[in-house]
Amino acid sequence: MDVIGSVLVVAVAFLSVTAAIGLQRFDDVLARMHSATKPATLGLIFVVVGSGLMIRETGAVAKLLLVVLLQVVTAPVGAHLLGRAVVRSGEASPDTVYDPDIEDMRPPDEEH
Repeated sequence: MDVIGSVLVVAVAFLSVTAAIGLQRFDDVLARMHSATKPATLGLIFVVVGSGLMIRETGAVAKLLLVVLLQVVTAPVGAHLLGRAVVRSGEASPDTVYDPDIEDMRPPDEEH
């Protein structure tokens, strides 16, 4: 079990490198946000599972699972609000597709 835990923790390093490369290569704010948030959430899950396999104490594993639950619940909400702010400020790429039925998500220069 310690080997699996160690492999998962090392996998987090790989995810961090891919996030850093994505932040450098992508031009759009929304693409950079995606590149930064997805590996962070998956990386936290890997670290928690790896740590839980190495610790093996019920109380500690329960706390780690609570951390994962809170991350999975709050990360999408934060990313949605950040993405919405980017779109409403007009900083999104011109190629971004908007839902015409959502009026408050239109870019500022678009007429109603």
